Amino acid sequence: MRVVIAEDSVLLREGLARLLDDGGIETVAAVGDGPSLVAAVAEHDPDLAIVDVRMPPTHRDEGLRAALQARALKPALPVLVLSQYVEERYAAELAGGGAAPFGYLLKERVADVTDFLDAVRRVAAGGTVLDPEVIDRLLDRHHTGGPLGSLSGREREVLALMAQGRSNSAIAVRLAVTAGAVEKHVSGIFAKLGLDPAPGDHRRVLAVLAYLGL
Repeated sequence: MRVVIAEDSVLLREGLARLLDDGGIETVAAVGDGPSLVAAVAEHDPDLAIVDVRMPPTHRDEGLRAALQARALKPALPVLVLSQYVEERYAAELAGGGAAPFGYLLKERVADVTDFLDAVRRVAAGGTVLDPEVIDRLLDRHHTGGPLGSLSGREREVLALMAQGRSNSAIAVRLAVTAGAVEKHVSGIFAKLGLDPAPGDHRRVLAVLAYLGL
């Protein structure tokens, strides 16, 4: 796997590269601003971009803007955003209707190296990974009417874990149920949300986006 890192803090940038290297993941470029990120994606065609939301010169949303520009060059580019704070509008904009793999993690999650590397691999493989605190904030903003209101309590638990990028087997372990029970809940979620199989659609991602109101 080949990764581009965009982070303005030199210490964190180098630390991320070291963590990735220890995990067998190659960092092909590590840059400190948005334009350099876009240039690095154009030059290296990476498998994943890890991007800080707030970067120079204003430290607002330059990282996100650069990630979206990079997506214009490589529409299917998986992007894992790191943020110091929960800013749900960035998660919504990055999701972009589920057109490409994405993740949104708080920077504090990097301290758990195993989980961080797992998130990197899942996003690069085409999955969706959202920080639990991001999920909680998004859910607080949305009502549960319509098809979402028909989900059972257990289906909501399953869908929340899907939003964290968990596989069916991992969800089964977390909820202490059988894998078959999780598969049944996932099928029920798809049915209640009207997500029939269709070419090119990733129903797990679409279900998560619907649940979060993105």
